[in-house]
Amino acid sequence: MSISKNRTIYYLPGHGGQLSTGLGQGLMDRGFDVTGRETRGDFRTLPFDEQVQTIVDDLQNHFWHEQARVICNSFGSYLFLQAQTQMPSFVGRVLLLSPIVGEFTNEQARTSFSPPRPERLKTRAEAGQFNAPARCEIHVGEEDWQSIPANVQAFGRLTGIPVTVVPNGGHDLGKAYVAPLLDRWLYDHAA
Repeated sequence: MSISKNRTIYYLPGHGGQLSTGLGQGLMDRGFDVTGRETRGDFRTLPFDEQVQTIVDDLQNHFWHEQARVICNSFGSYLFLQAQTQMPSFVGRVLLLSPIVGEFTNEQARTSFSPPRPERLKTRAEAGQFNAPARCEIHVGEEDWQSIPANVQAFGRLTGIPVTVVPNGGHDLGKAYVAPLLDRWLYDHAA
């Protein structure tokens, strides 16, 4: 990884996501280089703990500086938060969109999902043993049945991470919300 400190974003997309589409494309359109881990292909075939360790290694070896910016979406946020349990508080800035923070069930859609280590984040946070990044923010949709706003808000309260609940938002927060958020977050040097 050849990293330009000010123009490179470390991005972890949702399950099966790519770096060069969707949010990643939006970052590139704004003139940023995007690196990270696609949550598909070779990376996805790694055992979960190896995925998490790979992210820890990426961050500590290439992004451990105050100008570092990390953006994660959905399951990518879950991977980042799991990595955060294995390292000191991340020193850069972090934006988590629609983060998965544990298992969820939706009766109407007859869907449930239990990620690996589903209780680790909650257990660490409740015990005061979660090293939250100092400059992190979370955005979750009010109607998101995968990230479950109440669970995300509870995690935020326990860890001190500010959570914004997006009115009428689903799991996909939509370009109309995310585009101005990115414009603010990417260029806000005071944060």
